[in-house]
Amino acid sequence: MTSIPPITDDLRQRARRVRLACFDVDGTLTDGRLVYDSAGGEAKAFHVHDGQGLVLLRRAGIHVALVTARTSPVVERRAAELGVQACSGIGDKLGCVESIARGLGISVEDVAFMGDDLPDLKVMRGVGLAACPANAHPWVAAHAAWRSRFDGGCGAARELCDLVLDAQGRVEALIADMLAAAPTPLGAQA
Repeated sequence: MTSIPPITDDLRQRARRVRLACFDVDGTLTDGRLVYDSAGGEAKAFHVHDGQGLVLLRRAGIHVALVTARTSPVVERRAAELGVQACSGIGDKLGCVESIARGLGISVEDVAFMGDDLPDLKVMRGVGLAACPANAHPWVAAHAAWRSRFDGGCGAARELCDLVLDAQGRVEALIADMLAAAPTPLGAQA
């Protein structure tokens, strides 16, 4: 495991402003592999820690969207499970994110986007906080304000969620809420 990425004052300020967090899917919320069965069905593996991070952002009042170029019922299902917006089959990711922000009355400066490859570059350059997983393509990582210690699909998104929640001073309240909440049945977590 690599060391914790430095949290500069600039990064903390960017994270403090986040009101909308958007995530690419393949290579960011998954490990990037595409798995097809013999009938042509698609499978993706999502990390439960990433899902919990997205749920925590929502609980803290931060809007969350999954923005992917691929059309995928699996992504739609995962987004529904987490209660987040899914935008799949998107050719213009920046346009999509700008539209979501505009609809929420949020400036693009108040948006975080995590992506891993060239289709994410334009949107990463257009938002207030650009982030990437540890294994993002180097050309894209060079444009990220922050890079996770973890690979895509292995907790990178959760680490960004934690950064935002910490910068906004929301961690203690979220932990207190979780401790006071009724127990969750097994299998019902993020």
